[in-house]
Amino acid sequence: MATVTQFSFADFVKSLLWLTFWILVIFTLVLLPIIFIVLFYVPAPEIEGIEITPYLLLTMMVNPEIGAPLIRATFETSFFKVAVFPGFTFAALFATAIIFIERKFLAKMQIRVGPYYAGREVFWWARSLEGLLQMIADLLKLLGKEVIIPSGADKPIFWAAPVVLVVAASGLLSVIPAAPGWVIADIDVGLLVIFAILGFFPLTALLASWASNSKYPFIGGLRALHQMISYEIPLILSVLGVVILSGTLNMSKIVGAQEPYWYILLLPIGAFVFFITALAELERVPFDLPEAESEIVAGWLTEYSGMAYGLIQLASYIKLYALAAIFVTLFLGGWMGPPVAGDLYLFGYNILPAEEGNGIFWFVVKTLGISVLMLLPRGINPRIRIDILLRTGWAKLIAVTFINIFIALALLYLGVAHPGVIGV
Repeated sequence: MATVTQFSFADFVKSLLWLTFWILVIFTLVLLPIIFIVLFYVPAPEIEGIEITPYLLLTMMVNPEIGAPLIRATFETSFFKVAVFPGFTFAALFATAIIFIERKFLAKMQIRVGPYYAGREVFWWARSLEGLLQMIADLLKLLGKEVIIPSGADKPIFWAAPVVLVVAASGLLSVIPAAPGWVIADIDVGLLVIFAILGFFPLTALLASWASNSKYPFIGGLRALHQMISYEIPLILSVLGVVILSGTLNMSKIVGAQEPYWYILLLPIGAFVFFITALAELERVPFDLPEAESEIVAGWLTEYSGMAYGLIQLASYIKLYALAAIFVTLFLGGWMGPPVAGDLYLFGYNILPAEEGNGIFWFVVKTLGISVLMLLPRGINPRIRIDILLRTGWAKLIAVTFINIFIALALLYLGVAHPGVIGV
């Protein structure tokens, strides 16, 4: 009888350390000479007019007082905002944290075993962190899995759908302000851009399901299309009250318009409808009809595997972060909050003023709180029928949003939150 060799977590750590060692060896022998050639023979890049030369890098190491202003200049570049914060890198890390919170939180709610083993020995001093390495394990698993494409699939569309979803989800981040001045594109029609991008998701799901050439994905794609036409109208109407009170479509100015009152206090009905329709947009329980596992396998995701499936999941959680951030911006005052942070100095240079640091802190805290609230229905609610969803979207939610609009008009008429009064 063949024996089964057990591979413990300690063995996994040892293998990981050996892998790290060989990566360092390869980096030293191969990549360092390439980096040296790039630094000294390729034209140096510029940050805000400052040429990043090898001499400047060495000077920054010896004299950090020169490096501190350069760090602040880096924060203000468009590349940093797009690639790091509040752009893609931060959103991806936030999505990773949300996945971990969802797994552990729902496991506690339903009294079942959540992620435990991956990280148990590393984080033995904090039981709540056990399983933190599970996301890394899942990523490695997805990277190692084969991407299987059905024989009759439309391969270009099948491959393009996950990429389009990630790009569209990342596009939502471009108009969401995280703090004063911390926005990628501060345009006057930012709210319209958000709704224009949101329209791509169900259409992409339908195309992906059709390209799979399988009946279960196509049923899921049709459900996504039906779901879109039922909730997108109340989703748009729910924010119309915000536009009426603020008098602008600019996301940063909407935050500024909430200086005296957060709009969740003035327009609680609109906030409620936006939250419900955002769950439908995210296809999360109880509106996960396009992916109903107990009915149509995995819906429009059935034929996806490997990193193609991983990209779709990444897009889904980036989208969750984006919609939570939009809710915070529209109804919870965005970055506004009591002061909790002072100026951040590095070698006597203010690289992050208190107003920006305080804004980033409250924006992240509020967004995390709304994200957790969006996770809760999965642990306590069953899936609803599609006819109930359609009836609720077309009849009840639209009627409620008109009430919300009348309330906004009444508040504007009474001068409670007139745009001219608050200086927008």
